[in-house]
Amino acid sequence: MDKVDVLTRILKAEDTATILGGQSPASVINSGKYVPVTAKTQKDNLRCLDDAIRTALCGEIRTVVVVGPEGSGKTTALHKLVADWAKGECLQNFSYVFNFQFREIGSSAGELCLETLIQQGHYQIPPESMCLVAEKPDGVLFVFDGLDEYKHSLDPSVHTLTSDLNQPASVSCLLASLLDGTLLKGAAFLVATRPTDNVKFLKGTQLEMLGFQKQQRQVYFNNFFTDHAAANKAFLHMERTLGFYDFCAAPKFCWTVCSIYKWLIDSDTKLPETLSQLFVHILVHLIQTLSLNKACSRGLVLALGRMASHCLHNQHSSCSKHTIDSFGFQQNLSTVDSFLRVQGEEEFSFHSQLIQEFVLAVAFFLDVSTYDDVEKMLDNHKGGAKLLDFFMSGLSEPAQYRLLEDLLGMFSSDQIKGFKSWFKSSSEKTLREYNESEHYRCFHLLHQAQNESLVKEILTPPAHPCVFHNNLRLQDCVALNYVITCLGKRETLSVSTTTVLRETMEVLAPSVSLSHTVILSNCSIYKESVPLLASAVSLGVTRELDLSRSNLGDEKLQILCAGLGKTELHRLNLSVCELTAACCGDLASVLTAETSQLRILQMMFNQIGDQGFTKLCEAMHSPNCKLEELEIPNCDLTAASMEAFATSLCSGESKLRRIDFKDNMIDDSGVQALCKALRQPLCKLQSLRLFDSGLTGACCSDLKEVFMSEHCSLTELDLSLNDLGQEGALLLCQGLERPSCPIEILRLTRCELTPAVFKDLGSVLKNGTCQIKSLHLDINSVGDKGVKYLWDAVAHPSCLLEELNVEMTEMTDACVEDLCAALRDNNTLKLLELRNNCLTDAAVPAIVQVMKEKVSMEELK
Repeated sequence: MDKVDVLTRILKAEDTATILGGQSPASVINSGKYVPVTAKTQKDNLRCLDDAIRTALCGEIRTVVVVGPEGSGKTTALHKLVADWAKGECLQNFSYVFNFQFREIGSSAGELCLETLIQQGHYQIPPESMCLVAEKPDGVLFVFDGLDEYKHSLDPSVHTLTSDLNQPASVSCLLASLLDGTLLKGAAFLVATRPTDNVKFLKGTQLEMLGFQKQQRQVYFNNFFTDHAAANKAFLHMERTLGFYDFCAAPKFCWTVCSIYKWLIDSDTKLPETLSQLFVHILVHLIQTLSLNKACSRGLVLALGRMASHCLHNQHSSCSKHTIDSFGFQQNLSTVDSFLRVQGEEEFSFHSQLIQEFVLAVAFFLDVSTYDDVEKMLDNHKGGAKLLDFFMSGLSEPAQYRLLEDLLGMFSSDQIKGFKSWFKSSSEKTLREYNESEHYRCFHLLHQAQNESLVKEILTPPAHPCVFHNNLRLQDCVALNYVITCLGKRETLSVSTTTVLRETMEVLAPSVSLSHTVILSNCSIYKESVPLLASAVSLGVTRELDLSRSNLGDEKLQILCAGLGKTELHRLNLSVCELTAACCGDLASVLTAETSQLRILQMMFNQIGDQGFTKLCEAMHSPNCKLEELEIPNCDLTAASMEAFATSLCSGESKLRRIDFKDNMIDDSGVQALCKALRQPLCKLQSLRLFDSGLTGACCSDLKEVFMSEHCSLTELDLSLNDLGQEGALLLCQGLERPSCPIEILRLTRCELTPAVFKDLGSVLKNGTCQIKSLHLDINSVGDKGVKYLWDAVAHPSCLLEELNVEMTEMTDACVEDLCAALRDNNTLKLLELRNNCLTDAAVPAIVQVMKEKVSMEELK
């Protein structure tokens, strides 16, 4: 096989580059500016397409199917592979490579054998070579491009397959036999196609075209623009404004963008801010290139609009020559090449679905007589159109359609008015409901319209104080940021479960700076985005930053802390962020900075241990540290760090008022160290949570001493899930009896309490000096006998209880009479928790009746 001939044919440029059609494969390869695209394998691995094809062709089943949308670089990649084979640079295990276009061989009529099929593909190989093809099929590679354009089925079950190389058969039978492996068994196949049903009949490796990733896009732009500054300007602008729509990864679309951007840059024109503006420039450029008068230009666009409507409504990708004649192209048929491509002799289709939908949107505003109202228009085309409403939204604003009016004549004011009316009412309806994807769509439409007053009119601040969204793509972030910057300062920005790349944060930075509370929980945060986040927080009004359940880690937290500088940040949530002791020095630096405003730090479920916690304790000695609340549950703390914490509480500088040690093994010796500090006059701690901290009754004598101390400032104590037992709990009760004991909230859930403890607690509640307003005694098996002491206390006029939790205390119907009597006599109780007890249906009427009588009662569970 003559490789020189193959190479010459591959590198012969048959098509010229056009804005919508893209650059021809031969031109790309000849210019040395080929950029490999990325593909996804069946195991979801991302690989260079060229490498993935070469690897797969060396496998056991040597059929490779490359599937991707229009303009994703399939044809160019196949041509490059064949050219490299002809140059001797790859796939040299193949002696023969036959390259076919499905649209060409699909039109062959009659019966023919495999040799004739190959000869029709312009491969003039001598008879002796055909013998070698038959004898050594493992040295043969068939390359088929454009399977989606093949009109027949490749289902082997509907064909009488042939294995005889010399037997004449229909093209359909030959192709089905070849690809099934019946004919020329052992040969390899490379097939490229848009998504089509025929793919399911092909065995082997399937590769999904993903197009250009960021680095490849950047290389492409650098190759296109001779001036590096222009390349960088165009690349950054496309990334930040168009926001990586799926089609931005397509090489053909990159060609379109580069071509238009170069035209705009050369003419010193402002680059487009939206997809709609980009396509306005594309259409203006195409019409100006055609040099038509206004009437002809308008007629051409209206004809294109009718064709677009027909294709989208019927979900056809192409039209016959006969059909397009009915759309009114007769006077402009010579100009359609800029918009349409010819398939065969009689089939016409748009170079891109984007321009197809755009010209339909333009035609809607030009021709009030042809198109129905907006809702019918969108409904009629919803099966085929993806961005029609985007383009209609963009074209509804004078600032964006004025350039087109200069070339096409006036847009219909009635159509514009009708669209705006529909848009406003549908948006308001969408935002009243909660459908995440519909909210995104609304923001995208507002972004396309580029009308700040419209945003404020639809998203009135009282109705939408915050914006909450999950799983944002970059284009969603672009639209969301536009909406928020139009609205100005707001309460909350919540972007959860989102991959936060550098580009993401570049887009969202203005929104972050405008939001008092920023929630980035459950996000995958990339290192490169962290400095931008820190800067946005430092420059804005953000007071609360939630990064919980993100993959932050020590290194990224260090970058965040270094970049915060002077901020208004009051709350920082770092729960479940994969942090260790190594990050605590950086946090300490933030806490001790002269400009620090941080008052609440949440760090639950991070393995910082005693070493890390000690660093935070040292920061509390600083007069600059304003920390008031520290949540540090499940952080591998032990009694070893409690001395350092106790020292910080008594330093005279500590402003800490609340600490949560839940699920840390503080144990009794740790509490002993804490209690020494809690009795000191300089300690101002008000809330101490020791939920499930490995405590026993042995710590209760120390806590009793705290309650008895005149310097005790504790108003909240949580000792739940600790085995205090009767002896320990009775000691607590003795401390609570002190007339000036400040405890208002006491949680003793599952503390192995007994009826005797409930009796003493009842006495405390009735003593006239007790300040307890919230009491949690759930999951203590005391039965009616124990709970009766509480009902007696609730009925007492000195009892100040507002919340009482007695869930799972083994209450029965026998206590209901006392319960109801107590509720009738009580005027303070607002919430009562009775769940998971042994009450029956018989108890319900009496309790419901009391609830009706007591207006002070707000909630009964």
